[in-house]
Formats: sequence, C-alpha cells, structure tokens
Amino acid sequence: MNLNKLTTNIKSWAEDRGLDEAQPEKQMLKLMEEVGELAQGLAKGNRDQIIDSVGDVYVVLTILSMQMDLDIEDCIAAAYGEISGRKGKMINGVFVKESDL
Repeated sequence: MNLNKLTTNIKSWAEDRGLDEAQPEKQMLKLMEEVGELAQGLAKGNRDQIIDSVGDVYVVLTILSMQMDLDIEDCIAAAYGEISGRKGKMINGVFVKESDL
C-alpha cells in the first residue's frame, strides 16, 4: 500500500474515533511518548521497535495536523520545499546547514 492510501486510511481511522476533534495538546503528549519509544529503540538497537515507533510518530503527526486543521501532506511539502535546495555539510555525523556553519 502506498503512503497516500495509508495516510487516507489513518485519517479515516482517526475520524471514526473522533480523534480529529480531540485536543492537540494531548496529541502532542502522545507524540512525545512515541518519540521516546523511538529513542529507546535506537538506544537498544531494536529494529522492530524502531520500525513501529517511526510508524506511530507518523500516525500521531497525521492526527495532530488534522486537529489543527492542517494537512500532513501540505506540511511535508512545505518542509521539503525548505530543505530541497539546502546546502551544508556533515559534521560529526550531523548535517549542518550552510547558514549555521
């Protein structure tokens, strides 16, 4: 299944449960929980936990965007528009954008 179809399914799932109308502040807490689980998976080298956590983060961000009357695809497109032409270099394993060098 492609990402567009999965995103549509996530949105429908959230709407069916009323999550699209819930408080964004609560969803932000859920996002931090999922990011914490991702960090734990990375720290332990647990690939299955990493895969699950990356997916969970996407689901939570999709729902958070719905709660804030945003579209996740538009948010991703805007972010890509900002980084697509970005220049910089890797320093100690971290990409540093040119303006921060």
